[in-house]
Amino acid sequence: MENIALIESFSEFKDDKFIDRVTLMSILEDVFRNALKKKFGSDDNFDIIINPDKGDLEIWRNRIVVGDGEVEDDNQEISLTAARRIEPDFEVGEDVSEEVKLIDLGRRSILALRQNLISKIHEHDNTNIYKQFKELEGEIYTAEVHHIRHRAIIMLDDEGNEIILPKDRQIPSDFFRKGENVRGVIESVELKGNKPSIIMSRTSPLFLEKLFESEIPEVFDGLITVKKVVRIPGEKAKVAVDSYDDRIDPVGACVGMKGSRIHGIVRELGNENIDVINYTNNLQLYITRALSPAKVTSIKINEETNRAEVMLRPEEVSKAIGRGGHNIRLAGQLTGFEIDVFREGVEEDVELTEFTDEIDSWIIEEFAKIGLDTAKSILEQDLADLVKRTDLEEETVSEVIKILKSEFED
Repeated sequence: MENIALIESFSEFKDDKFIDRVTLMSILEDVFRNALKKKFGSDDNFDIIINPDKGDLEIWRNRIVVGDGEVEDDNQEISLTAARRIEPDFEVGEDVSEEVKLIDLGRRSILALRQNLISKIHEHDNTNIYKQFKELEGEIYTAEVHHIRHRAIIMLDDEGNEIILPKDRQIPSDFFRKGENVRGVIESVELKGNKPSIIMSRTSPLFLEKLFESEIPEVFDGLITVKKVVRIPGEKAKVAVDSYDDRIDPVGACVGMKGSRIHGIVRELGNENIDVINYTNNLQLYITRALSPAKVTSIKINEETNRAEVMLRPEEVSKAIGRGGHNIRLAGQLTGFEIDVFREGVEEDVELTEFTDEIDSWIIEEFAKIGLDTAKSILEQDLADLVKRTDLEEETVSEVIKILKSEFED
């Protein structure tokens, strides 16, 4: 009876987790053999017969009959007298098979056995979940918000699997409520102990690439290739696309009439500004396109140092740099070149790095972050705008302007 109850309790897990018959048999036998080893010291001479469909389980211990008083190993041998209590016609040297009931293992062993059984099932289930999601790494996935924490959102999918969306993988404008469906890309899957840790990301460039795949048929069909994606999540992104079919305009196909095709992607990413550009092997043309919407006058490229000097008309400079320096930073990431902007018609200018004796290097770095790395590039800007864009104190910016002005006055 206890055997059947134990099997039936296991069957509940089997039905819930869809454990196949072979795995079911293997887990059951492994658990029972461990229990037999603890009880008898060895399981080599035991036969375990399992019929999970009917809930039947039988354990038989095989021992050799020896003469009375000659038993050296109770688990492997049985005395002639004891054997004849089972069957009166046994003789010395014969094999005796005797059924072992679970009750013979003892109450504690039965409880431990059941706990081990549950543990093995969970372990098997977690391994399957790990394998399933490991294959989904880099793919878009949807799950429902279950719990909102300060540092992460805990979600559940349709199978009840837990997926974590950390705060630093959320777009700054993201705001989710319990029960809401969230899309992201499966970024990583790891086993922590025996439990799989599934991390989703909405800030990864791969998420944007996969959105192009799912929303734009030509990308999904392979007619258009996404060559590279760079992002400042929630702010701006640049996507280089290419097509091997000259009849297809990759940028037009991705953007759609009046932005109709890309609108859904922009909305998904919290109104992230997405520039789609045609990829080309022509570096000068590629950098020119990457700096869009600015119009470049000329480019001088040094492939050894991966630097590009770009000449622009003064009114185009702010477009090339972009709000907060986003445009020039992404253009550099997209092309792999450090881009230096120069104003057309400005003959005399001085690199900020020349002022390290008077201006702290960390302040110079703050200006460089927004694409201002020469004296005149700063002097052409409004004081209030510089304070806002660099997040420096007004007093600090004023002192920098004073130092730079004195350079040209001298």
